[in-house]
Amino acid sequence: MTDEHLEQLEEESHLPESHPFSGYLRTFFRGPGRSRSLTREEAFDAFSMILRDEVEPIQLGAFLLMLRYRAETPDELAGMIEAVRKAARLDPDDNADGEINGQPMLDWPSYAAGRTRGLPWFVLSAHLLSQNGVPVLMHGYNSHLVNGVGTEAAVKALKLSVAMSAEEARSDIAAKGFAYLPLRHMHPKLQELIGLRALLGLRSPVNTLLRLLNPLQARAAFLGVFHPAFLDVHRETGKLLALPRIGVIKGGGGEAERTPFKHVDLRMLDNGELCDVRWPALLSKSEKNLDDQSPVSLKHFLAVWRGDVEDAPAEARIKGSAAMGAFLAGKADYMDEAESLVQEWWDKRDKNVG
Repeated sequence: MTDEHLEQLEEESHLPESHPFSGYLRTFFRGPGRSRSLTREEAFDAFSMILRDEVEPIQLGAFLLMLRYRAETPDELAGMIEAVRKAARLDPDDNADGEINGQPMLDWPSYAAGRTRGLPWFVLSAHLLSQNGVPVLMHGYNSHLVNGVGTEAAVKALKLSVAMSAEEARSDIAAKGFAYLPLRHMHPKLQELIGLRALLGLRSPVNTLLRLLNPLQARAAFLGVFHPAFLDVHRETGKLLALPRIGVIKGGGGEAERTPFKHVDLRMLDNGELCDVRWPALLSKSEKNLDDQSPVSLKHFLAVWRGDVEDAPAEARIKGSAAMGAFLAGKADYMDEAESLVQEWWDKRDKNVG
């Protein structure tokens, strides 16, 4: 056999070089007793590669589905959130006094993807707060919505600000006290990733991390989840990220919206301490039939704000969610105080739209 044939055999026997991302998949898929979760640093590096489009589609699918299958850990979520913040350049410049220009008092994410969301009454809750000295950033994307109105559509109907960037959102908050920042305007890859639900058939860790992103570093955040198992994951991740104040509820359709027909537990992270605050039901269960009679339309949504129609369940949702928001934002120290304050704001609200 000639030297040329030997060299050819050697070349054929060489295995292709491993893809840089494959090491993270090996960590997941090594099998019982050998697989493990990613560290915070590994999750940061892995998700940074995803955001830079440095992974193959099959690798991305495997990564997201494995995290979904065994549930993402707080360390993994913290690392991925830090990767997003860096890639999307969300860390603002402080001024000479150490304050952040356009900093909201309350972060209110909206990423529910239910098919029957109904009307987003919590948007009116945030609007009410912003009229009364509580600057609010709302951000999000609502996929798979069939019977209902999306958050962005409700914001536009109220003629509130829809920002084209994080910088514009800061300006809107500084000038008007409210901004809505669509996911597509934070980082285009994030919109693409959350849109994979239709292909994968399941939500992914992206749905979780976006709720904790707090793009403009608000002093407090009000989060809603659909699956109770994720309530404490959000708090533990927030603790790792040193977020000062978080409130998480099992909300209507997965949004931060207080249901009025039963008690709601507000799971809090408050300056590193975990605590639960139980908020009582606002309406009796017998009044739930009134909820089913309300039309799901923007016309009805605006009519409730203007006071043109009576809708007790809708008003309870609006004021109840706003009271939780005011409490988290530090406008009240007690539940009763927050609810009384919000009732006063509701009675004196500016009913004009735009």
